[in-house]
Amino acid sequence: MTARKIIALVSAPGGFAGRTDALPVPTRDWYHVEPVNEVLEAHLGVRTNVLRLISAEGGTVPQDGLVTYHVEAYGEPDRTKLHPAQEPEADAEFLAPYARLGGPSELIAWADTHVERTGPSVQVRTWNLSTVHRLPTANGPVWLKAIPSFFADEGAVIEMVGAHDPTLVPTLIASAPHRILLADAPGDKCWPVTAEQVELIVPRWVAVQNALAGAARLRPTTVPMPSFGLPDTLTHGDFHPGNWRRSGEVIDWSDAVWGHPALDACRAMEYAGPELHDHIRKVWSEAWLAHRPDSRPLEALDVARRASHLHNAVKYQEFLDNIEESERIYHDGDPEVELRAVRRLVR
Repeated sequence: MTARKIIALVSAPGGFAGRTDALPVPTRDWYHVEPVNEVLEAHLGVRTNVLRLISAEGGTVPQDGLVTYHVEAYGEPDRTKLHPAQEPEADAEFLAPYARLGGPSELIAWADTHVERTGPSVQVRTWNLSTVHRLPTANGPVWLKAIPSFFADEGAVIEMVGAHDPTLVPTLIASAPHRILLADAPGDKCWPVTAEQVELIVPRWVAVQNALAGAARLRPTTVPMPSFGLPDTLTHGDFHPGNWRRSGEVIDWSDAVWGHPALDACRAMEYAGPELHDHIRKVWSEAWLAHRPDSRPLEALDVARRASHLHNAVKYQEFLDNIEESERIYHDGDPEVELRAVRRLVR
């Protein structure tokens, strides 16, 4: 039995149409909306896209409970399956362009100028930090992603990394400010991560960071730290194994900032089991020593444990300051969690 049920507030071509009953969906994560649209199409007789989360009751962030979404229908729904309800605010503060009426359609229309689809687009996920659609083509699936304006320009970052190691990033088909179109990145997430995957990913990323060191090309991190002989350079910003592919590619570059590379190593350790921490430290430090023999990477990691949590706290607060009220639930309390982690380390 599913642990997530959804209510859809449905906007249609003829105007706001009402709300559905609570409907079960087969997955738990609030931002996983592919099954939401499948259930709604079967229930209402028209295709839909989820615009944004309106509320969540019960469950534990970001899973389970009763979740209400604002949904756009592409055709007139079966109104006998809907009940009167209040229409969601159309222009809420900080509402992302892709969460507005017409937003998903505009994204798909942009993608269609760069690839030839062989079938309907599929909205896979959407939340306050991104929306992702899968587009079928004759050459396999293509991924369309859009992000809010406070993130780095992901297309530019992928090009920057790919100039030094094209095997480390997905193939970029097209990009525009805060939207990208990517070829498929084969292979599952490195989750749970293994020692072999650390050895596959980390040294190659260090080599790119060493090559990119120099004048800042992105905004700097707000948490500087001593160098220990290592350069400020491009940091991924969310360098955990969930963003690594078993094929050796790294995805989700929108958190990228210019800063100390030890921040990425600490992020990897946050998400790896304790039994792998020493291995990550060894692989990462040896990779840097190969490029910078006079550096002190292990000392840098000790300081970066605190700096990483401070960086996370600032980042999460930036999310909260720039996302709409109804979707703050994803990150409420996160800055405080990171600051408490710093305090424990200091003690």
